[in-house]
Amino acid sequence: MSIWRSYPKDLKVLLIAMLVNSIGMAFLWPLHTIYMTQAMGKTLSEAGFVLMLHSAAEIVGSFLGGYLYDRIRGKRTLLLAVLSSACFIFIISMGLSWQIYIFMMILLGLGIGTIFPPIYALAGVVWKEGGRKSFNLIYLVLNFGVAVGTALGGVVAQFSFQYVFWVNGFTYLLFIFIVWFALEEPDRDFGQVRERKDSFMRPIKEARPPLQSFHSLMILCLGFMFCWITYIQWQTSISNYMHQLGFSLSAYSALWTINGLLILLGQPLIQWLMSRMKSPVKWQLLSGVFFFMATFALLSFSHSYGGFVMGMVIMTIGEILIFPAVPAIADRLAPLDRRGMYQGIVSGAANVGRTIGPLLGGLLYDEFGTLVLLYACIFICGFALICFGTFQRLQYSQKEVSTLKVNK
Repeated sequence: MSIWRSYPKDLKVLLIAMLVNSIGMAFLWPLHTIYMTQAMGKTLSEAGFVLMLHSAAEIVGSFLGGYLYDRIRGKRTLLLAVLSSACFIFIISMGLSWQIYIFMMILLGLGIGTIFPPIYALAGVVWKEGGRKSFNLIYLVLNFGVAVGTALGGVVAQFSFQYVFWVNGFTYLLFIFIVWFALEEPDRDFGQVRERKDSFMRPIKEARPPLQSFHSLMILCLGFMFCWITYIQWQTSISNYMHQLGFSLSAYSALWTINGLLILLGQPLIQWLMSRMKSPVKWQLLSGVFFFMATFALLSFSHSYGGFVMGMVIMTIGEILIFPAVPAIADRLAPLDRRGMYQGIVSGAANVGRTIGPLLGGLLYDEFGTLVLLYACIFICGFALICFGTFQRLQYSQKEVSTLKVNK
């Protein structure tokens, strides 16, 4: 509790709002496919096509959210994005024809994608002295909300899918209430020179970044996209693989329970350990990718349930090392007037990976089998290694790179 009191008020508001939003979103997103196939009578391929359009709209929304943050500030962008998402959810809950449902799902993806860039941009503004801690906390809260929301969503869906939509819409309205009345966005001109003693970036005096800074961001986000292409296989191809081996749906769901518990319990410990070791941020990213590669290598020769459990444990450690670090690095690369754009690119890269991953994984799984898919994931992770190992070279000299440390 004393730790919670030490956080800035606006960061607490963001954390509470994102917890509410994450629970509401997790109520619905695992049930989209079931709703389309069971309640609407559509095929799995038709449902997959709609979800692909939804994900593509989230990509556009990510860039839109970053653009709006830089133009009309973060609080207004959040209120606009969440209010529109709530409207789309309540419209969907009314029961629509298939064509209108597809259109509303696209608009919903656009609204949801717009939410995250201003959240991460604000996280870097409301607690500048906290360094990477604010991003770690956002990541932790999001995963806790997913764990709670998915558990409750299945219970509510047993009564009616309409109730699931209503609960999701209600959480959006609660999010709006919290942000509107409690969030006080800092002024943009909080200093023309952004100096952080705990930062791994040198002070930025220019209103716009040098071209090398933007190139560094693009290489970083390319590696982030490769990580998401492989990570998403756990939610798509690997679930089919486990079913093929005879494991039950409950056994597969238990893996995600393990994932959530490890993030909640292990993320603070791992981040504390990385801080104590004072290792360069590049090595944190590279270590995370090696954990990803080890996961797929393990699954390539282990067909037991214990192998899948160990694979999930290893993958979660890699996730903890990579996923909160990338938006934190983008915040340090961003100039004062481009925070939204940079976070939009990060969110867009993640959404591109989530969109490409299921399609690519499905093609490899159907045409060549599981073993080729797992080896391909290791190969794709190799590209992430190259990106994470080289993105800083465009921004710093070799001497400067060696001094970059993980924030305490």
